[in-house]
Amino acid sequence: MEWILALAIGVLAGSGIWLLLRPRTFQFIMGLALMAYAVNLFIFAMGQLRLDAPPVIDLHWADPASYTDPLPQALVLTAIVIGFATTALFLVVLLVARGMNDTDHVDGEESRP
Repeated sequence: MEWILALAIGVLAGSGIWLLLRPRTFQFIMGLALMAYAVNLFIFAMGQLRLDAPPVIDLHWADPASYTDPLPQALVLTAIVIGFATTALFLVVLLVARGMNDTDHVDGEESRP
């Protein structure tokens, strides 16, 4: 299970970096989103995935190591909401900039052969 999660984080981070290096603005924004998803998965994985563990402390269980840590889950949920909002804002700015400049290149200039 851990190697699948590590592979998913690596693929998302690698794809995000590759898209960040592209010349188009939309590809850059999608690269930022993929990097955010990779970081979210990484933070979630640091919370030690546990199956069938109760999320809230029960008085009948005495071992705190058998509980799920809620902090990474709260951080990832907050990061997802903030990431969605910033991606929506970036897409609106992209549409306005494309309408004003008639191009969606990062540097504002089309490459001429």
